[in-house]
Amino acid sequence: MAFSLLTAYPVWLSVFCLITGLAYAFILYYRNSSNGFSKRLNWILAVIRAITVFLISFLLLSPLLKSSLRHSEKPIVVFALDNSESVPVGKDSAYIRKQFVEEFRKLSQDLQGDYDVFAYSFDESPVAGITGDFTGKETNMGSLFQELQTRYSNRNLAALVLASDGIITKGKDPVYAAENVPYSIYAVALGDTTQHKDLLIARVAHNQMAYLGNDFPLEVTLLAHKCSGSQGKLTVSSGENTLSSQDFSITAEEFSKSFTIILSASKPGVQRFRVQLTSVKGEVSTSNNYKDIFIEVLDGRQKVLLLSSSPHPDIAALKSAIQSNRNYEVEDMLLSDFKGNLSKYNLVILHQIPSVNDAGSDILSELKNVQVPVMYILGNQSNLQAFNAIQAGLFIPPSTASFSSAFPVLNNSYSQFSVPSSVSSMLPEFSPLSVPFGQYKAGPGTEALFYQKIGSVSTQLPLIVTSQGLDRKTAVIAGEGLWRWRITNFMKAGNFAAFDELISKLVQYLSVKSDKSQFRVLTRNYFKESEPIEFDAEFYNDSYELLNEPDVNIQITNSEGKSFPFVFTRTSNAYTLSAGSFPPGDYTFKASLTFSGKAFQRAGNFVVLAVNEELMNTVANHSLLLSLAKQHHGEIVYPNELSKIKSMLKSRDDLKTVVYTQKKYTDLVNIFLVLCLILTLLTTEWFLRKRNGGY
Repeated sequence: MAFSLLTAYPVWLSVFCLITGLAYAFILYYRNSSNGFSKRLNWILAVIRAITVFLISFLLLSPLLKSSLRHSEKPIVVFALDNSESVPVGKDSAYIRKQFVEEFRKLSQDLQGDYDVFAYSFDESPVAGITGDFTGKETNMGSLFQELQTRYSNRNLAALVLASDGIITKGKDPVYAAENVPYSIYAVALGDTTQHKDLLIARVAHNQMAYLGNDFPLEVTLLAHKCSGSQGKLTVSSGENTLSSQDFSITAEEFSKSFTIILSASKPGVQRFRVQLTSVKGEVSTSNNYKDIFIEVLDGRQKVLLLSSSPHPDIAALKSAIQSNRNYEVEDMLLSDFKGNLSKYNLVILHQIPSVNDAGSDILSELKNVQVPVMYILGNQSNLQAFNAIQAGLFIPPSTASFSSAFPVLNNSYSQFSVPSSVSSMLPEFSPLSVPFGQYKAGPGTEALFYQKIGSVSTQLPLIVTSQGLDRKTAVIAGEGLWRWRITNFMKAGNFAAFDELISKLVQYLSVKSDKSQFRVLTRNYFKESEPIEFDAEFYNDSYELLNEPDVNIQITNSEGKSFPFVFTRTSNAYTLSAGSFPPGDYTFKASLTFSGKAFQRAGNFVVLAVNEELMNTVANHSLLLSLAKQHHGEIVYPNELSKIKSMLKSRDDLKTVVYTQKKYTDLVNIFLVLCLILTLLTTEWFLRKRNGGY
């Protein structure tokens, strides 16, 4: 380590610091020589005082101590082994699993003396060390290059020795992921490039959702390699029940066939179906002969009742907008014709009910008892006095004045649901609604979605409001003429998307049932076996305030009855749990807590899916490895040539130790030893003077 001294001001100013020190000492000890000290002591004290004053005044020049530290770093060589399931598939399986892994590990150890060697295994993500158990379910080589970039940026990373079969199932294309890496890549080509006999399911296309009682299709595409002359069978099952079975003949060495299978949604909830092929004798792998799919079966569409006091063009506009979402079905009729039961509907829309001609007292009375969400639409025929008596969240004093025209203005602070940009951008184009004139008053828990703009003046009078009561949600549209909005949408955009989405958002907000349970456990219906099983939980007290004081326990049970207990971790005001990964299978869970002597429980189930992406393609992709090696000044070798890598690295003249010089600047005034020196000098001077009768 080398040191030097720098100053923020010209160095020659230090001469004045020295002169100051000498002058101070001269005045104190030469001119005042009658102090009773000996001549020798006067000289010692003068020197001490001169040095002290010099150091203090020199610090005013802001001196910096420059230190230079030199250190060397040997070339870094990274060994990375593909640990995915596809690597040992083929004729060299036993050699790869046992002998090659040891040879690869030994080579990394042999290079330790000349290089800094680091080892990784990778599949979906890289981990330190060479494991070699080949259990990875997916291969993401791009994540390896990202890890090396993060860990070894600005370091002397010289070479990557990459052992892989080149089969990539996830992530970015490795050629692009490694496009700008500065190190050389030496590839060890594992796996078998020979196409073996194999029958597999290449693709299953299906809807994510179906309705109870409806039929839905599956489109299955299968591939067969070198299976000509064989017979196969495709079956689709749900649990122990076989739903479909079809035989087929394989007529070519490279064979593909597609099937369309119609299934029936027979029960609600998330349903698991298995699409499976019978194996062919001599197949290299049977893990790709099946695929599990999940379809959510909805218990019918949400039912919406649209009642009106008289025919109106708004009715058709609303019905078309709601039915644009296939989750809803609409029944529309006049109030005088309705004889049904309101409890079977998820939402009731009352257009100008109560009206001046028919107060609809029977309907309004029934609505109080069934607690169905309601949307009220006011208009010229509305009976405002009867409407106010309903307490729907908006009070409009009856007035003899005529109705006025109001344009919609978005309330940017509205919090119940997000308003899509397509809707907000179309609002200025919408025609005005015909609204009752008066001083509107919003009730408790009511929030305005749109305000009224009268002419060019934006007001705080609500145009559309929503409210959340104790027993139901309600909405009020304080004007008629919605049909003009839909026509304007088509004239300006060539479609009805903005208007339909606005109405769908309102309908969805109103019709979705709120979960009022105090204890909730949230998780997905299925996970991949490579994913951690995660839960979130919430607990509310009787005042419906979030708490996380009591412990939440959960028991996860597999299909064989074995249980796995866990305890949730507390977050700021809720709970979370990551239970780790589980083997493929069906699982149930039961979560529980006790609060104020009362027990709460929630139960559910989930499925862990086997991941067989690695075995969908068992033919090694050595061309990918060759591209990586050639683009990055490396070579490709085969497992029996592994020892060549050592000589290849030795022959590289550019793999050299790099010497770094690190410079550091420190303010002298911040160095503790300098402070100690000044204090020592002053203390010594004081002690000598005191001992010899001074001061």
